[in-house]
Amino acid sequence: MDEASLHVRAGDGGAGCVSFRREAHVSKGGPDGGNGGKGGDVWLEATTNMSSLLVFKDHPFQRAGDGAHGQGKLRHGRQGKDRIVLVPEGTVVKTPDGERLVDLVSAPSRWLAARGGRGGRGNAAFLTNQRRAPSFAEQGEVGEERWLKLELKLMADVAVVGFPNSGKSTFVSTVSAAKPRVAPYPFTTLQPHLGVVRLGSSSSPAGEFVIADTPGLIEGASEGRGLGHQFLRHIERARLLLILVDLASIEGYSPHEQESVLINELGRYNEDLLRRPRLIVGSKKDIATDYAMSSNGYPPYSISAVQGSGVTEVLWKIWQMLQEMQSIKIPSYHQSMLVVHRPEPKEGVLVVKEREGMFVVRGKAVERAVALSDLTDPQAASYVQDRLRRLGVDNALVSAGVKDGDVVQIGELEFTYFNDSVISKKARSR
Repeated sequence: MDEASLHVRAGDGGAGCVSFRREAHVSKGGPDGGNGGKGGDVWLEATTNMSSLLVFKDHPFQRAGDGAHGQGKLRHGRQGKDRIVLVPEGTVVKTPDGERLVDLVSAPSRWLAARGGRGGRGNAAFLTNQRRAPSFAEQGEVGEERWLKLELKLMADVAVVGFPNSGKSTFVSTVSAAKPRVAPYPFTTLQPHLGVVRLGSSSSPAGEFVIADTPGLIEGASEGRGLGHQFLRHIERARLLLILVDLASIEGYSPHEQESVLINELGRYNEDLLRRPRLIVGSKKDIATDYAMSSNGYPPYSISAVQGSGVTEVLWKIWQMLQEMQSIKIPSYHQSMLVVHRPEPKEGVLVVKEREGMFVVRGKAVERAVALSDLTDPQAASYVQDRLRRLGVDNALVSAGVKDGDVVQIGELEFTYFNDSVISKKARSR
């Protein structure tokens, strides 16, 4: 299984505590409410112990732990447990719309899929000289939640490329322990298979490499015909391409024409594949009634996977080419994409006029200040108002043309705007 949907849900932050110190012989102990713990994060981590996305078929939902609430005596809540989701090497993570987010090429690459919510601050954090007994605390922030699309691109040394029913699966099942389905009709292989080829004896192997059997390629595959991109993406990271041409001339295509069509489709999908080393091998020479090696030696190698004729010679040639390619760097295979985790950038305040008399304020810090506070408490409402003023919300609204009585929406809450400076001037004049 090389495609899967994954739903990630980070943990919610714990709520801050409202508490005051109460002890004998201690007057005016003051606030001692602890902070809530941060919610756990969801991480995707590449591993070598998986070769398929099958596990996400029955378990697509992955959630991290919630942070604990704060308690009195300045006891802070514990942090929620992170959730580490293991995926095979070569997994590409995308949004449901197809936007590429990250490519986990090799282990132990790790990517933050959902960030846990911040814990709310207890009332002890709001103690100031002017606010000696704060009676409010912050709620925990909700963790991030979203759907992701996972696609697996095989990590193989050799990718077998050929027309449907050209003998690819028979060849792979002969040279390795992989057991792809073999049948005398096109598109028998509907999903890729990996096999390990070991050369020499089992007691003293001379070498080994990974070979990939992929679904058949037809003309127009680069445009989506047949299995299209579902097949082509699995050869992007192969170091060597084994072009298998059917010497029985299937569907009226001669071996030369098969090679031409296959190379053309590979180039139309990704030009880098044209520069990839490749080996042309003819298959089914035992049943090719018109089979005869041409004067120019095409194809250079021919095999019969059923009889085992020519197979060993081809395997040693593949091993020789792989050894010669050790010094050649193939970007899409060798170069891992580094995942860089940077701190969250500071976001400003954005005011959007939705319609006449309706303004929407956007900004992570602004929305967090409103969402985490209990605005039914007068002290909390006063703190939030001061916090919004320091963030520049008042100036941004005035610049956008807000008037008294207009509706201002921040997050999920709506407020009615009044200019405090005008109200204070009227009060002083009275």
